[in-house]
Amino acid sequence: MREIVTILFDDFETLDVFGPVEILGRLEEDFHLNFYSLNGGIIKSSQDVPVHTKKLSSILENYILMIPGGLGTRKLVDDEVFLERLKTLSIDAEYVLTICTGSILLAKTGFLDGKNATTNKRVFKWTQQFPKVNWVHKARWVRDGNIYTSSGVSAGMDMALGFVADLLGYDVAKEQSIQIEYSWHEDSSWDPFSGDFPKDF
Repeated sequence: MREIVTILFDDFETLDVFGPVEILGRLEEDFHLNFYSLNGGIIKSSQDVPVHTKKLSSILENYILMIPGGLGTRKLVDDEVFLERLKTLSIDAEYVLTICTGSILLAKTGFLDGKNATTNKRVFKWTQQFPKVNWVHKARWVRDGNIYTSSGVSAGMDMALGFVADLLGYDVAKEQSIQIEYSWHEDSSWDPFSGDFPKDF
């Protein structure tokens, strides 16, 4: 049984979190999920969805770290206290999963230096601030060792299923996609959204 530690912050993107949570949370014999934030308490998504969280300081050993993106990353990318804690958690995690601009937060810690990664294509210009990371422009998700990064929002679900396939087997992942009636894009390099998007932050 592995704990999925999901880091939340104000204005996180709802589907970034609850898409993968729907998939991972169904595998009750393999994972249990908890939500954490820097100081604990109620955290609201960009869509005003409230989630009760525990303090980061209460995280125990043997966990998988999940980092969503969203509008809130614009502030957190300059929060040195949060970033230092995030780096420590990433170093100690068995696996690290990021969705959308969650990879930008991870890049800011330096943890992605020398690694392959991707992020939301709409803000791909942001990656220029992190030249030590090998950013993959065309990818639904990217795996580099124990680190999984995914593109924008719904790509987190494809990545979560890819992660399940790697960890528990393809048949387990495929069965989950069928049960939730989700058309899983199994090819991590499939990315019809890698064209020229408005570069907004």
